[in-house]
Amino acid sequence: MKALIFAAGLGTRLKPFTDVHPKALALVNGKTLLQRNIEYLKAAGIHEMVINIHHFGNQIVDFLQQHANFGCHIEISDETDEVLETGGGLLKARPFLEGDNFVVLNVDILTQMDLTQMLAFHQTHSPLVTLAVSDRDSSRKLMFDHNMRLCGWKNFVTGEEIINQTQVYKVSAFSGIHIMRKDIFDYIDERGKFSIMKTYMRLMSDQILLGYDHSGDILIDVGKPEAILQAEVFFK
Repeated sequence: MKALIFAAGLGTRLKPFTDVHPKALALVNGKTLLQRNIEYLKAAGIHEMVINIHHFGNQIVDFLQQHANFGCHIEISDETDEVLETGGGLLKARPFLEGDNFVVLNVDILTQMDLTQMLAFHQTHSPLVTLAVSDRDSSRKLMFDHNMRLCGWKNFVTGEEIINQTQVYKVSAFSGIHIMRKDIFDYIDERGKFSIMKTYMRLMSDQILLGYDHSGDILIDVGKPEAILQAEVFFK
């Protein structure tokens, strides 16, 4: 099993820190978000990782070198020329990921969810994608049928929605963690800069994409300075 950590974002909500640093190096109790997520993956038995970089990417490379990649095999997917969003970033990292199922996670997400249980769920059901979701406040949410199969998406601010059936069993917030089957690249037609959610919305009618509900676990989107203070309560 491998993992891709999305660390290329501009981190505009974390200004002024991100005026001179990548958000991946923001500190929570003296430890960077990047280190915390590397250690999170290692705790689940994952030691092969890909990290995409764009905004102050050289600082991420230097940080990893200074810490000997934290004992992991780490490849860098360089998006210095253009940040490609989640879908484009995934395609860019494809050469490092092919041949194995893999985990994808956002560097600014900290969670106490047991990743090994999610991995076991994915192995048992073998969907094309497993999406970690939970019951929490979010302006955008995913929709699932009674089997927790993805069937839609809604923006609760604008009212925009994409849905492929009339019966929705559960509406949950995406947690920024996916597990993808190794053949996912066979189904991605989009190119350039795009969100992987665009691909999911296209695929959900014909392919099985399952939600993994981990409601009750601590999960913090460390996208704003006040979220760092919140995270420091739970992540020592």
